[in-house]
Amino acid sequence: MTREERNITWQQSSLDRQEREHRNGHRSRTLWFTGLSGAGKSSLAFALEKHLYDAGIRCYVLDGDNVRHGLNRDLGFTATDRQENLRRIGEVSKLMVDAGLIVLSAFISPHAEDREMVKQLFEPGDFIEIYVRCSIEECERRDPKGLYKKARNGDIPHFTGISAPYDVPEEPSLVIDTELLSLDEAVAEIVRHLEQTDSLQLPLSTTTNRIG
Repeated sequence: MTREERNITWQQSSLDRQEREHRNGHRSRTLWFTGLSGAGKSSLAFALEKHLYDAGIRCYVLDGDNVRHGLNRDLGFTATDRQENLRRIGEVSKLMVDAGLIVLSAFISPHAEDREMVKQLFEPGDFIEIYVRCSIEECERRDPKGLYKKARNGDIPHFTGISAPYDVPEEPSLVIDTELLSLDEAVAEIVRHLEQTDSLQLPLSTTTNRIG
């Protein structure tokens, strides 16, 4: 422990997480969406956020691109920077869980050891890993940001799925296959999981939008 660290003390609030959860009417936790670029992580997280919000659930999306506009704008895409990017988001997600929110964190997070590092920040049951599964072929066909084309042309080094590996989660809490499910079907699957674990009763949408 450094001298600076010895001078830092955690300041305890007079309110605890349980009181905030009671006020909100639901348990707080982090839903961590992982998968290839173009798999549908952000689309799914924002659709779920809208669904939960409409049902009176306090929630917020932390999106990989969005946080790099501000909080993590100083980080690149080396292995070390990717790990620091996730560590910071894990810490922010943890604070938001303590605030009583359901946090929807959507990040490629390609390395199993980095995802495990983030998971270890949380108490058991507070971290739900959702593997957003989609084949590399379909992700490249969608290519909503044009990133796969740039990666194939050599303009983006260390691109996950092309020139850098993705560690498929071995035991995720939930697998959502966006090649098989519509956006609303995928949201419904997650809602059912939350209902089973948190006794949430949420209305399900009846529309059938597709992902990608």
